[in-house]
Amino acid sequence: MIRQVTFTLPSFHKGYHLITSFVLERLGTLPRTGILQLFIQHTSAGLTLNENADPSVRRDFETFMNDLVPEDYPRFVHTLEGSDDMPAHLKSSLIGASVSVPITEHRLNLGTWQGIYLCEFRRHGGNRRVVATIIGED
Repeated sequence: MIRQVTFTLPSFHKGYHLITSFVLERLGTLPRTGILQLFIQHTSAGLTLNENADPSVRRDFETFMNDLVPEDYPRFVHTLEGSDDMPAHLKSSLIGASVSVPITEHRLNLGTWQGIYLCEFRRHGGNRRVVATIIGED
């Protein structure tokens, strides 16, 4: 069985946001076993898996990535869309546009402390489209 669902995330402010519950609400019943692949259709946001309990992890992600790829970097040429645009593209490539999670007994088989993050790299990124592909069997 292969099923594909496309949904839109609400607009989030710049930062790292747990979206696991939001994703699960849009998927419906999961197969007994399989895999979920999520893909974000944008070049200035990303998806990743990480700590789902302590919000300071998300703040540290933001701090580190802003230090690694700062806005107003003087050598950027792609600047017409704002000072946060080129850094957002680079951060998106570093983090990635997709995640895969095993499905076991109709549930995402995430680790105890894992959650799915939307990594919003723009100050005003707007709504983000995600394609979820579920491959599995009952």
